[in-house]
Amino acid sequence: MTAERFVRLSKPAVFAACLVPLGLLARKGITFRLGANPIEVITHSTGDWTLIFLCITLAITPLRRILRLPWLIRYRRMTGLFAFFHAVLHFLTYVWLDKFFDWHAMVKDVYKRPFITAGFTAFVLLLPLAATSTAGMIRRLGGRRWQMLHRLIYVSATAGVIHYYWQVKADVRLPLRYAAIVAILLGCRAVFRVMDRRRPGARMPEHAEKLAPERDVLPG
Repeated sequence: MTAERFVRLSKPAVFAACLVPLGLLARKGITFRLGANPIEVITHSTGDWTLIFLCITLAITPLRRILRLPWLIRYRRMTGLFAFFHAVLHFLTYVWLDKFFDWHAMVKDVYKRPFITAGFTAFVLLLPLAATSTAGMIRRLGGRRWQMLHRLIYVSATAGVIHYYWQVKADVRLPLRYAAIVAILLGCRAVFRVMDRRRPGARMPEHAEKLAPERDVLPG
């Protein structure tokens, strides 16, 4: 089986797997098992899965290069958009269920509560990435400008980790794990960049690779 055929056949399964966290959360809601504070459970679940999908998206490039499996890039747009999808759910939980669309209170939160500021920054930075995650937008922006724009995912992931760390009041072990994962993945990119500069012409430029018509495009 060719890599192209494998990717085409496996994508529906990967898509379904990405929906599992939301399905489990919905099942808890339907069966009234969200606990005494359902808003907090929904908030934490959607926030956690936003970071998880961001980490998966950031991990695809290092894995693709280390394992020499170029077809892995074909899943990156999907995981990036699922990260954005969960970020939207996380944001809506705050706007709708927590604040009941009290915009004045939300503006005060952004200015006065640092963890809200960091989280809002992370969310806003994902908006242009999702909006430009199509092959058509790559052609309109040009590969180099598109690539520069989509590096915002690094800032968004970092801001998301900071948001989580500042939100947690006691046990910071989980946000620190996310911080370590993001740091390792960004460190891998720095190492690859240095290696590529020392070996000019050794591999196709990343933005040119993303422009190839048979490849999926992605945030990150």
